[in-house]
Amino acid sequence: MKKTILSCLMLVAGLTASAQGQKGTTEYVFEPHWYVQVQPLGAQYTLGEIGFGDLISYNVQAAIGRQFNQLWGARLAVNAWQSKAGSKYEGGLNPKTNAPYAWSGNQYEWSWKYVAPSIDGTLNLSNLIAGFNPNRVFNLSAFAGLGLNIAFSNDKAATANNSIKTDLAMATDPLQYLWDGTKLRLFGQFGLNGDFKINDNWSVGLELSANTLNDKYNSKKAGNWDWYFNALAGVKYNFGKSYSTRFIPAPEPEIRYVEKIVEKIVEVPAPAQAETNATAAEPLRRDIFFAIGRTIIRKSEQQKINDVVEYMNANPEAKVNVTGYADAGTGNDRINDRLAAGRADAVVKALKKAGISASRISYDSKGARVQPFADNDSNRVSIVIAE
Repeated sequence: MKKTILSCLMLVAGLTASAQGQKGTTEYVFEPHWYVQVQPLGAQYTLGEIGFGDLISYNVQAAIGRQFNQLWGARLAVNAWQSKAGSKYEGGLNPKTNAPYAWSGNQYEWSWKYVAPSIDGTLNLSNLIAGFNPNRVFNLSAFAGLGLNIAFSNDKAATANNSIKTDLAMATDPLQYLWDGTKLRLFGQFGLNGDFKINDNWSVGLELSANTLNDKYNSKKAGNWDWYFNALAGVKYNFGKSYSTRFIPAPEPEIRYVEKIVEKIVEVPAPAQAETNATAAEPLRRDIFFAIGRTIIRKSEQQKINDVVEYMNANPEAKVNVTGYADAGTGNDRINDRLAAGRADAVVKALKKAGISASRISYDSKGARVQPFADNDSNRVSIVIAE
């Protein structure tokens, strides 16, 4: 009857462990990746003193970037097309005739071409606030960087300068920072980028940015920095995988529960004759605890090794199993796998050094995926069971 009960209990325990091994959770793992971004629909507003609509011009942008982790990335972007400026003169007296201008309220506008490459750092605000989720439909990112504005074709500004000068009968040029040829100016920019996911590789997005550079950009002397603002829409393509999945199995049954079952069976009173004919030693368990980040057996734990050695010597048929663990509260899977294996190996070497044959020793390591103790620090352990 004892043997039958024991067999049934062990079978149930094995089936339970097998069922639990199939359970677990799926975790998303970020994968670094490259991407390209093309934004053919853009509008630029150059800060100025005439009407808002009169200072809107078309622009485009293309970029290639690298997302290094869940939060941080970098990109090389090239923005280009056209900027606008203008002046409006309302009233005033002609210095030659001392009479009001007949064209009072006339407005002058001009535009020029530019190409502006920049290097930006990017920060995924959605992942920063809500955590990494590759299935999120909308992601908001911030960016900031430096670039070089290459401006050219400023002929319209020269024409406007001459018209203003003639109409106002001015002796000097009204556009005091009038330039020609090609000019290179350093600029800074910052902004926001919103992406709407289509699938794992494609998304559509909208970008808003503010750009600033020196006062000579629009040919007018204002005594402050010139600004232009871009609004861009386009598509983004991720090369390769931007994430993968990892299955995390449910914790295995804690070994101490199996021990309790064995203890209950061993403690059942047996007939005197059975005790006389066979004597079975109770299984021995020792938990060898380690310091954080270490795989060396401490002197305070050495007596536990000695206990196992004594048990093995007293029971020549007994075998011993060593399982190494690491705590989930520190490190990562790669580090914890190494620590757990090292702790199991340290105990195995100590047993062999004490004379226990390798054929009687089996060992395993669970990393931090299985936590035998509720207390985090106690999981820096090798659990040794001899029976």
